[in-house]
Parts: sequence; C-alpha cells; structure tokens
Amino acid sequence: MPTQDRNLWGASDAYERYMGRWSRQIAPIFTKWLDLAPGAQWLDVGCGTGVLTSSILASCEPAGVLGVDSSDAFLETASTSLSDPRVSFTQGDAQALAQGDDSFDAAVSGLVLNFLPDKDAAIREMSRIVRPGGTVGLYVWDYAGHMQVMRTFFDVATALDPGAVDYDDGVKAPICRSGPLKELFERSGLGKVAVRAIDIPAAFDSFDDYWWPFLGGTGSAPKYCGSLDDDARDRLSRELQQRLPTGPDGEILLAIRAWAVKGRVH
Repeated sequence: MPTQDRNLWGASDAYERYMGRWSRQIAPIFTKWLDLAPGAQWLDVGCGTGVLTSSILASCEPAGVLGVDSSDAFLETASTSLSDPRVSFTQGDAQALAQGDDSFDAAVSGLVLNFLPDKDAAIREMSRIVRPGGTVGLYVWDYAGHMQVMRTFFDVATALDPGAVDYDDGVKAPICRSGPLKELFERSGLGKVAVRAIDIPAAFDSFDDYWWPFLGGTGSAPKYCGSLDDDARDRLSRELQQRLPTGPDGEILLAIRAWAVKGRVH
C-alpha cells in the first residue's frame, strides 16, 4: 500500500490518538530550535489538526500563521480548536502552493514530508514562498530506527507476515534519516542546512493504551491492522504484548525520535 494514499490520514480524532499526542511534544522543541524572531509570518504546510501551528502560536510570537492542508477533516479540526486571530487555514497542495513568492518569513512542516510523492517539489515550493534570509524547516519520524512505537510494531508484524513490509514507513519512506534530509535541503538550494535528532519518551499505562490506537484505521500501521482478519490481528496483538518491555504494573516505556532539518533561503 503506498504511503501517498490520500485516504491514509482521513480521521482527525484517530490520528490524534495514534500520532498527534507525540507530535505535540516534538513541536515545541522544534520551534525553539528554529529560533525565529518575534513578529514573523509563518506558513505551516500540511498543518493537519494544528499541532505545529499551536506550538508556533504559543511560543514564537508570530505576526500571523497560515495553515495549509489537503484534508477537509483536518482543517475543520484545526480551525475549531485554534481560534487565535493570528491564524487562518486554507486547503492546498504542499507540492504546488497557491501562495505568492517571498510571502512569508518561515515555512515549516511537521510529519508530512514522507507522505508526499514529490519531496523535491515540496521543498522548492516552501523555499519559493519564503523571503530571502527566511527559514524553511520540518521534522519527520525516524521510522526506520528509534521511533519505537512503530518500529516494534512492524518488526513483529513482518516476522509474522512478510506482506506487512508494504505498509512499513521505515521501508516505504526512506527519507526519514539525517543524511537524506540534509541532501534534500541542499539539493533544493537552501543554505546553512542543519539537522538534529529530537528524542522524547513515550509512556503507556498498559498494553491496551499502546494497542488501541492501531485499531483506529488512520496511518500506515492502523491500515495494516485493518487489512487483517480477526485471527491474524489477535495473533499480532499477542506477539506484540510479548515483545514490548513491560513494567511490574503493566506500564510500557518506549523511545521516540524525530529528525528535524532547517535551512536558510538565499
């Protein structure tokens, strides 16, 4: 199943339970690292439910933020939850932005790049709409490495069913490493490119707390779960429960890593 499937991220509430709660912890670290001056105009590309937009509003003192996304459901959630007069939302394509040249001081994106068919086009578009001297930045999950919430899932799933690899973002989204991210930004003509890892813990009260978001149907791993019959899904659940590190009271603690990259527009 291609990760570019437009139906992959259809339900905002399911996404929030699955990945949004972790992105909310990554976003403030990312925006602090960008280190933009107050009063900037920001564009949040692929704004989703407004996780990154919310962090910009809370900590960056922007003059304004425009969130762009292709999903009506996500835009409705974002606009409902963020009533700040400095923010607005519009539907659009990250690979062909409607905004004019040199319109913003910063263009950012959270957890979107790996799901765009033409990544070079997306970075060129983000660079185009940013004024000279402005910043382009984004972050993605380390799908192939230390994003243990998903890495453990797919390691177990592919051991049981080799066909699970078709859903594995660690395989299908190879630009989730520091080297390819840096090369992408430099290839797009950005200067002063920097990459860093952002690491946070992911604590679950129980196995059910870990497992239930995979049943929501939104995202690659939940889509894989939805493709299984009841017996195969139950077997996957049992094997995961055996594999995950579990504390004496049933708690599970995993590591999550995102890779962040930023560059300067000439």
